[in-house]
Amino acid sequence: MNEALKNFRRLLHANPELSGGEKETQRRIIEMLKKHGIEKSQKIGQYGIIYPFHFGEGPHLLVRVDIDALPIQEINAFDYRSKTEGVSHKCGHDGHATIGVGLAIKLQNEPLNAGKVTVLFQPAEEIGEGAKGMLEDPNFNVSDHDYAVALHNIPGKAMNEVLWKKDNFTPAVKSVIIKLHGKTSHAAEPLKGYNPSHAISEIIQAALDREETNEQHENYNLITTVFTEIGSKDYGISAGYGEVHFTIRSWTQQRMEETTEGFLAKVESIAKQHQLKLEIVFLAEFASNQNDHFVVDQIIKSGNDLGLKTSAKTEPFPWGEDFGLFTQKIPGAMFGLGSGESTPALHNPDYDYPDEITETGINMFYEIAKNICNSV
Repeated sequence: MNEALKNFRRLLHANPELSGGEKETQRRIIEMLKKHGIEKSQKIGQYGIIYPFHFGEGPHLLVRVDIDALPIQEINAFDYRSKTEGVSHKCGHDGHATIGVGLAIKLQNEPLNAGKVTVLFQPAEEIGEGAKGMLEDPNFNVSDHDYAVALHNIPGKAMNEVLWKKDNFTPAVKSVIIKLHGKTSHAAEPLKGYNPSHAISEIIQAALDREETNEQHENYNLITTVFTEIGSKDYGISAGYGEVHFTIRSWTQQRMEETTEGFLAKVESIAKQHQLKLEIVFLAEFASNQNDHFVVDQIIKSGNDLGLKTSAKTEPFPWGEDFGLFTQKIPGAMFGLGSGESTPALHNPDYDYPDEITETGINMFYEIAKNICNSV
């Protein structure tokens, strides 16, 4: 393992920044690559960065790595633990960013024979806003890119195992807040007000009625209740306001839109029935990650060429991934990289990205780039 890269990853780990605030992370990446003579970069999407490498005629591959941390208090005690209260790298984006840095250095030192590769460091992945910010930036032209690829470390799988799947890799995910405005009244006279409690119970049941929990079913979707609040702890008052939050996830974008439309139509009917004013807020939207068959074939070939174990997944991962928006615009694919069978799960307070997989991530991206750029 390259000591400089290991130290860089641990520097990022000790100094995590939440989505939308990755200013110092961006600066550290730029400074690290400048030390290796790599200065041709472009800041995009607020705290994102792109590094273009042009080798000649051929396909243009976009390699995306994410850089943001999570609002989770770390419980590890090692010397590079997070210095920021309540914020830590519990999804491994410190490692993903380091893989991106290592890839840029390798492309600089070992140029390809053809094609173009752009390494993109993306902020705000965790809140589903980073990819949108990249794609909407005037300095980023989607049509310039022929293919895209990304990875995610996967705890619970053997170290350095490559996990692949064609078509759906991660679902479409959308979070929704349903706010119900009624009218308070005396708790002894609830009929003189409009209490949203019955409406909320009916809405939760409506969500359950629309679920298809079988992950093998093409119409799989979950509408998970994640938070609810009704009234206040004033026992003489019948509540006049309530809200309930859901996360909706479906294997495909089409199924997501159908589920959302049908569910919210029922919510609107329930609110009207109970004479409540309805307010709906969407947030943290992740597009379905659709893996292009050609790119997946190059992932499999690259893993085999490197002598790695490559394994097919039978169903998608259930979590949302912001890279999905790229695959809606550019033929692309994401693959998993096993980060150890005994490694704590993602988003757990004791998780730590294993440095042992960094070189594998770099080599996989480099091999994929070589195979794709030499494919025509």
